[in-house]
Amino acid sequence: MLNNNKKLIGFILYCIFNQAQAEVLVILPESGPLARAGLSIKQGFMGAYQASELKTAIKFVNSDKKQIAQLLKQNVNKKTEMVVGPLARQDVEAVIKAQPKVRVLALNEVSSQLANVGQFSLSKQDDAVALNQVLQNDQIKELYVLQQKDAEIDNELFLISLLTQTDYPLNIIEEAPKKLNKHIGLLLLGNNAWLNNQTKLPHKNIYILPNTVEQGQILPVGVKFCDAPALYSSEWPDVIQANQPNSVSMAYQRLIAFGGDAWHIASQYLAEPDLKSMQFQGRTGLIQVNNNQIQRIPHCYENTKKGIRAL
Repeated sequence: MLNNNKKLIGFILYCIFNQAQAEVLVILPESGPLARAGLSIKQGFMGAYQASELKTAIKFVNSDKKQIAQLLKQNVNKKTEMVVGPLARQDVEAVIKAQPKVRVLALNEVSSQLANVGQFSLSKQDDAVALNQVLQNDQIKELYVLQQKDAEIDNELFLISLLTQTDYPLNIIEEAPKKLNKHIGLLLLGNNAWLNNQTKLPHKNIYILPNTVEQGQILPVGVKFCDAPALYSSEWPDVIQANQPNSVSMAYQRLIAFGGDAWHIASQYLAEPDLKSMQFQGRTGLIQVNNNQIQRIPHCYENTKKGIRAL
């Protein structure tokens, strides 16, 4: 009986020791051109981690100017439960090429696929899906597209994604119309300053992308857009705290929210390693995971005379 008790105590201590040693490896750029983005994601990730009950150890490594295969070889070991990251597309490609045995939550999307590498991002494809639903609800049958000069390349992926979902014409125009017919929409693609230089815009059926919205800057009344809900709601205190004192640009606020959702996805896999699907209302939208395929559906809003309201 005494020997059995010793074995039981030994097993419990073994489990406690191994749980304490288990860790999540997070690969993000902390220097170089993507440092600000990487550090914003890290801030959001750690804010959500600290607010959660799971206390698996987190190990961060800097991906800047590093070979991803070598980083994985040096840092993935028996206590690594999961890898989160990397961020750059070429690094995600490198992870897939390396074929790691541990589960990976990559923080960008590429065309290559691997069963145990989930790909989560703030993709323009997701923005297009959400905005297309708004266009359908508004019964839009034709869409005019006005773009800021020299910024067309930034909108190319979004427009291609939108085109694949629509069965009505998208027409590129050179000047905004002052009036629109009932079933015609106007999509304005440019920054906030450019948008506010567009005079006498229609008050209905006008649409923008989330990168047009900036902290403390006005939007024309009537514009609709889809964005990360954490930027417009007090539901996620970790994001609000990270954004104080409201000096963080909206672009980096989205990345902070994105980092928080990345931790939530990772924590679900840590709690249930064989998890096949999940759905939750996240900081960046409705997150749906099916067989390691991740889709994000942003929430949509309209700017009214009384302020921004959810649609």
